[in-house]
Formats: sequence, structure tokens, C-alpha cells
Amino acid sequence: MTTSERDLLRGSKRRPWRAILALLAVFALVAAACGSGDDDDDSGAATPATEAAAEPADEPEPEPTEPAEEPDEPAAPSGEPIKVMTVTTLNAAGPTYHNIANTAMAYADYINARGGIGGRPLEVTVCDEMFDPAVAAACAREAVEENMVSVVGSFTFFAESIVPVIAESDITWFGPCCPITPSELTSPHSFPIGNQPMYAVGIIKRAIDDGCQAINAVIIDGAQIFLPPMENAIAALGQSFGDIIILPPTAQDYSSEVAQATTDADCVIGIVSETPYITWNTAWTQSGTDARQYGPQGNLNEISAAGNEESTDGDIIGGMYPDISTAPWDEYRLALEEGGWDTTEHDYNSLGGMGTWAAFAAFTLIAETIDGEINATSFFEAASATDNLDLGGMVPVLDFTQEWTDGLPGFQRLFNRSVVFSKLENGKVVPLTTEFEDVGDLATGNAG
Repeated sequence: MTTSERDLLRGSKRRPWRAILALLAVFALVAAACGSGDDDDDSGAATPATEAAAEPADEPEPEPTEPAEEPDEPAAPSGEPIKVMTVTTLNAAGPTYHNIANTAMAYADYINARGGIGGRPLEVTVCDEMFDPAVAAACAREAVEENMVSVVGSFTFFAESIVPVIAESDITWFGPCCPITPSELTSPHSFPIGNQPMYAVGIIKRAIDDGCQAINAVIIDGAQIFLPPMENAIAALGQSFGDIIILPPTAQDYSSEVAQATTDADCVIGIVSETPYITWNTAWTQSGTDARQYGPQGNLNEISAAGNEESTDGDIIGGMYPDISTAPWDEYRLALEEGGWDTTEHDYNSLGGMGTWAAFAAFTLIAETIDGEINATSFFEAASATDNLDLGGMVPVLDFTQEWTDGLPGFQRLFNRSVVFSKLENGKVVPLTTEFEDVGDLATGNAG
């Protein structure tokens, strides 16, 4: 994918991307074998030069060397494309998620270069909802009009404008990393793979395990759905928030909010997006506070910590995916490399990046189990029947047939309730844990 093609995406509302088949390089290995033997002489005497040389013993004819078999090149995908959509925010004054759009395109390139899905090409349309619920609704209508099989690996604050619309046509809202609206968490057509808001619950447990005694919370406006499970968890662990600050997502300066958050607090839990965190961390540094931050994977990160390495050193990151450097993401890293994506420009070690890759990997696994036509209805039925979705350690093994009916009310479609942790060291993200820790019970107020 060229720089100009990526720039076109950033400047457009939506653009379909047909992945171009890339031929794999074929290496033929040629081996030459040499053998030698020593003739034994019982007398040990050298044969005079005038004597006739002994006739050599008959040697078997050498077996013809078979040329090394060249690996088969993957067949180019053919037939009608499997059309899916990814919805996110690309052009807006608030938070944007180019890592989601880029990952969707990188996956299409990667899978099509390897034969597609069941031999058919995957076609991804990225729809930029521009942080506008009306535009989000237009994305939903486009998905219906274009007979999309699914809307995959998306994130938007306005899923409520999308999920009910696409569900009427059996189109699934598949694999969102970060469900925050009622439809995402209750609709049978929604299949979250991420664990939001469980990582916030895990962060609270980690903070208290680390010895935090006075904890304030900062929640970006629009993400208040996090508060009930967070309050359940902190109460179950014998504490309460000193203060809860609702953060505007587009402010130019957060000095007053930082001052409020750090008053009488040794730890601050932030549920904040990456772009606001950049502004927030600048004010955090200027405040001179000694408090420690606990924040979300992909948001409290190397990008938002840049220039504030000292003040964010030791901050703890709660997430739903193991670090991108680990084995489950080998193919993701390869796809980014093959596609020439600049991994310093956007954070792919993130909920949006890894969540989108996991969603497409899961979509492929399920789609390839379908006998017959792959369409919205057949995929919805196949996903609904999936009881052992194993993504090789990207997330815990998931069972889409078992809703969380005995858990947090209104969160029955939350199939993944486990967390892992990292931390910031000198501005770099370093894994702390790799084993998934289930915090579902804690979210309901049960300390276990």
C-alpha cells in the first residue's frame, strides 16, 4: 500500500479497498553432495608406477537427483467478493482511529495475497462516520444497500445509530474491540471480541493490589457506561472513588481537570482516548504531581506519553490483548510490514489496532466454516453457533452461544471478560502480564 493510497483514505469519507494479490517469492534450494573413499592395501606397500593400476570396483550408478519441489503459489481469489465494512472516525475534531482503518485494509491485503476467504476475495469498505451520528446512520444504510456480509472490527461512539439498522438485514456488528452502547452489549447481532469495559475493572483491582489508597477516576464524556462496573469493583474491594471527573473530549487544555483529579489522590484511573491523553499528559507533567496513572491499552501509550516520559514513567496500562510483540500477533506484524505501514505514525499496539485484526481473523475462521453461500444471514447463523472461537492467544477462547445472563445487567453480549497488563518505562510500553485474568465477577460487585 503506497503512501498516496493511505493519504487518499485519510481525506475521504469512505473508500472500498480491493486487496491486490501479491505473489510470494519462491526459493529453490540446490544442494550438491560430494563423497570420497579410501582404498585399503593389506601389504601397506605402494604399487610400483610401472604396474598396471588395479581395476576399480564396480560402483552403483548414482540415483538421479530429483529437483526440489517448489511450494505452490496460492491461487488468486476469484468469484464474487465477500464484502464487509469497517466503521470508525477518521476526520473529526475529536479522537480519530486511523489504526482501525489501516488494519482493516492491511488484513484484506494480507488474506487476499494468501488466497482470500474460501478462495473468494475479501473486499473492505471503510466508512468514516466523522464523529457524527447522522453520518454513522448513513454508513449503516450503505452496508444494507451494498449487501455487506458483516460490519467488522469497528469502533464508534454512535453504534446506536448503526446496530439496529443493520440487524434488520441480519448484518452482524462483528468483533468490536470496545462496545460502549446498549445495542452493542445486548443485540443478538452484536459479537464483541474485546472486553470493554472490563479492562477498567481490571485496572481498579491492579491499583488496589499495588497499594493505592486514594483513587480518583477520569472518564471521557461519552464513556459513562464504564462507571457502574467500576463502582461495583472498587466497592467490592473495600474502597470508593474520591472524585469522578467527566472529561470533555476536545479541550485545548486540561490543567483544571488534572488539578481536580490529583487533589488528595495517590492514583488516578483514566478512561480516556489517545488524542485527549496527549493534551492531558502535557498538563499532567506541568502539574508536578507524584500520583500514578492507570489507563487503557492503546490510549495511555507511547504516543500520548511522548514528551512526558518522566511524569508517566511507571504508569500502568490495562488491556484486553497481549502486547503486539508476542506470538499471537506474528501475522499482524507481518501484514503491517508487507503493506509498508508506518507503525510510528499510529499505535497498532492498541485496542483499535489489535482489536480490528482479531475481529477479521475471527470473521475469517467463522466464514470458512459456512457451507454454501456466505451472506449476512449465513454468517449470522454461523457466528451464533460458534462455541469455541480460538484465536491462538489474541483473546481467551470465546463461546458466542453463551450470553452473560448471570453477570452485569445490560452486558449479556460481553463474551470476553479478561484482562492483561503493561506499563510505561521511559516512554515505552513493556508487558507486565501475559496470562488472561477474568474479572467478570468483580464487575458485578463480587470480590471472589
